[in-house]
Amino acid sequence: MRRFLCLFVAAGGLLLALIGHSFADEAKHHLVIQVDTNDRHTMDFALTNATDVIRYYQGVNQAAVVEIMACGPGLHMLREDTSPVKERIKNLSKIPPPSKIQFSACNNTKESMEKKEGRPLELLPGTTVVPLGMVRLMELQEQGWSYVRP
Repeated sequence: MRRFLCLFVAAGGLLLALIGHSFADEAKHHLVIQVDTNDRHTMDFALTNATDVIRYYQGVNQAAVVEIMACGPGLHMLREDTSPVKERIKNLSKIPPPSKIQFSACNNTKESMEKKEGRPLELLPGTTVVPLGMVRLMELQEQGWSYVRP
């Protein structure tokens, strides 16, 4: 019984150490950048801001998570057929962990564009489609994310 108790305590300590390690690896810096215009300069500026934030925190051995939320005319940023910045996005998708960049598209906008153009839209690989961009922005801010609109 005593041996079992020692093993149980040791296993519990190991579990706490592993849980503590995973929490330490989580990013404590979260930024969401909204792109809502079909303007190359704005898209480039958003990507530069995201890159600068991630590199800054990598330089001080901290992780940052950045999400770029495209909605309205800004959805062109994430469209396979119209994105003027798809090569930059492809390169940014290779950022090493624990930092991360995520690209999100407003499904409401996507459906509107599909209806107007009469065809399904193909988004860039790795794009996450969210039901409504404004709700996504609101929910991230409610979770403590910082918000920027270039």
